[in-house]
Amino acid sequence: RERTALTTPPGLPASPNLQCAFLLAEISEELRQAQEEWEAVEEIQSGLWGTLASAAPPISFNEALQYFQTADLSECRKKVQATVRRQGLAALVHFLFGPPRLQQQLQGERELALAMAQCGLDDNERVHMRILQTIYKKLTRSRLGCPRYGAHWEELGFQGADPGTDLRGTGMLGLMHVTRHEVLSRLPLTLALLQNFPFCVMSVNITRIVIQALREECLSRECNRRQQVIAVLNDLYAAAFLRLYRLWKWQHKTIADSGFLLKELEFSAKKKPKQLLKSLEAYVNRGPAADGLPRPSPASGEEMDFTGVCDPQVELEGEARLI
Repeated sequence: RERTALTTPPGLPASPNLQCAFLLAEISEELRQAQEEWEAVEEIQSGLWGTLASAAPPISFNEALQYFQTADLSECRKKVQATVRRQGLAALVHFLFGPPRLQQQLQGERELALAMAQCGLDDNERVHMRILQTIYKKLTRSRLGCPRYGAHWEELGFQGADPGTDLRGTGMLGLMHVTRHEVLSRLPLTLALLQNFPFCVMSVNITRIVIQALREECLSRECNRRQQVIAVLNDLYAAAFLRLYRLWKWQHKTIADSGFLLKELEFSAKKKPKQLLKSLEAYVNRGPAADGLPRPSPASGEEMDFTGVCDPQVELEGEARLI
């Protein structure tokens, strides 16, 4: 607080040392009052913003996975449809020519992945809120939390003010994949501004596709080879997102093309998962693009960067609505 003049209080001698002591005591009292006022403001913000306004650190995919490995997912497991039931000729063809069955020792990990996909966003679960907050902080590069509901989620590519409504069929796994962007962080996402790329809702749709591929036993061969399930899901998610990015960027796609693109990705994930994974490996190793699409020039400064992910609100209607 500014002071226009310094005066000696009545009854005190005009000693510089005494004046200094008096002023320090008064300043300390003012600081104490200011601290109390600030704490009151923080309490009001916490009440308005909820859990996301807290200073909880971002959470990694692996840390979130460890939480779900020990969490009670019994209700979620009841909703899981482990495999797609085939009848008649389709069942015979799948038995004779389809992929091998997933090995028994991997069934538990598969069930965990499918249970996570049935687990809805819960405002009362601190880890759920940390995952949501991590998405906001990573995509906006903000150090601050954000309100649980609001238009800021639409700016990140969700379809409304509540991200939880976009998680049908993907559950918390859909949100966790958005936080896992080691490969995605190398793609130039300026197209979010230029071509109305709905980042988060596209991510959730890709998670839905890879979960369906797992349910239909399309990934069993690769899971058996690597003796992993969730790691294969994660890599296929990243590979499909890379494929989507290239198509959107280099073929100048728009939201009107989203339905066709997702169908193409679903076909590739189910029928050609190995090819998709090889294209991801080639990209990571900086080799030739396996899918034949041009890649950004390193000199162009287009390395993947989440700055600029926020795009103008995009209203999805009719067949273009993604989920």
